[in-house]
Amino acid sequence: MKILKFGGSSVGNAERINSVIEILQKYYISKKIKFSVVFSAFQGVTDKLIEIGNYAFKHNPQYANELKSLIEHHYKIATQLNQNKDIKTLTKKLEKLFNELKEVVDGVYLVKELTPRTLDYIVSFGEKLSCTIIGETMLNRGIDCEILFADKLIKTDNNFGSARVDFKTTNKKIVDYFNKHKKLQIITGFISSTSKNEITTLGRGGSDYTASIFGAALNADLIEIWTDVDGILTADPRKVKNAFPLESVTYEEAMELSHFGAKVIYPPTMLPALQKKIKIVIKNTFNPEFPGTIILEKEKTSKFTVKGISSIDDIALIQVQGGGMIGVSGIAARLFGALARHNINIILISQASSEHSICLAVLPKYAEESKKIIEEEFRLEIMDGKIGKVEVEKNLSIIAVVGENMRRTPGIAGKVFSSLGKNKINIIAIAQGSSELNISLVINKSDLINALNILHKSLLKK
Repeated sequence: MKILKFGGSSVGNAERINSVIEILQKYYISKKIKFSVVFSAFQGVTDKLIEIGNYAFKHNPQYANELKSLIEHHYKIATQLNQNKDIKTLTKKLEKLFNELKEVVDGVYLVKELTPRTLDYIVSFGEKLSCTIIGETMLNRGIDCEILFADKLIKTDNNFGSARVDFKTTNKKIVDYFNKHKKLQIITGFISSTSKNEITTLGRGGSDYTASIFGAALNADLIEIWTDVDGILTADPRKVKNAFPLESVTYEEAMELSHFGAKVIYPPTMLPALQKKIKIVIKNTFNPEFPGTIILEKEKTSKFTVKGISSIDDIALIQVQGGGMIGVSGIAARLFGALARHNINIILISQASSEHSICLAVLPKYAEESKKIIEEEFRLEIMDGKIGKVEVEKNLSIIAVVGENMRRTPGIAGKVFSSLGKNKINIIAIAQGSSELNISLVINKSDLINALNILHKSLLKK
């Protein structure tokens, strides 16, 4: 059994959907490979549904026009995919879904309320519509399949917007369902439900996560994530022209690269697969013959010490320093705890061994709020002069140099720093874990593109 997943860019229009169906027929159905497929919403639809919900919430009548346009968009794709075919069944299913969607959005407009629960319900229609259209199109072409709305099987808590999966219940439901349903399943990504059958969503990268959840529950041989690039690249090709796809990476390397800006796959996706040691392959819908990148537990050999160079383009650095911090226990705990209570994620931490200063990186939109929170937490220490002014520096970027083999190779850090130093690029902060899997550097945003290309040329040669 293989679990495949196709993202929004792979199903952006009728032409692309036709290409996906051809891939399924050529590489899987014709070879009698047992598989099921997870689909995202059509490209741009999730964002459009959020926009429609917000228009309705703000009592802006524009929501009705946007909803009408969205409905027409789906009918157009359905018609293009099923020329000279009877689409009465498909039209009936779409009408039912659109009536449900219109009803809830009209309700938001009338009551001027949009809760996270309601928003999850609204955005769930993206995947329901795409899978209904694709599944019915495949049936019209003689491909025996069933459409599966994953909220029937994936059970979560009620943390709407980014729900946590109840794996014990979910795994049992998935196994029981697949024991009774032997046909090819066309599965909605992203959506799930509570024990009370309220629709939830799995958050960022949710469709990838769906594929991993099903793959792990079914002990799949392989999970394939089909996207619009040739796998995991050594760097962002929009910034580094010589970036190239990697044959393989470990789960840990993939997670590190994902955390620092590589958008091919999201860290939560890999956890169910990692626990079951199921390999994940990143494939390109637009270049299906290319082998892609395989993500696995451990590589026997690798010709690269560094696997990739990733970045977060825009961050702010907050510095807390003062002589009163030296030797005082609990300072870091109070600092991080205060930010955590306000749900502010810390991207990078750097602390001098003297304990005189702590630097931490956050997204710019949280910078001023973080500064106020820290000043409030340490107001007495600041009044006494034990801690100085909390400084915020903006227009910065983080570069992460990632590779498991770095931990066994001396001189990598030196090569990183000397390469940048020779090119007059100043390093503002450094963080490296004891695992030596990742060296993270904070630099001026204006130096980012140059720094990425310098490091790529120095560390990654084919």
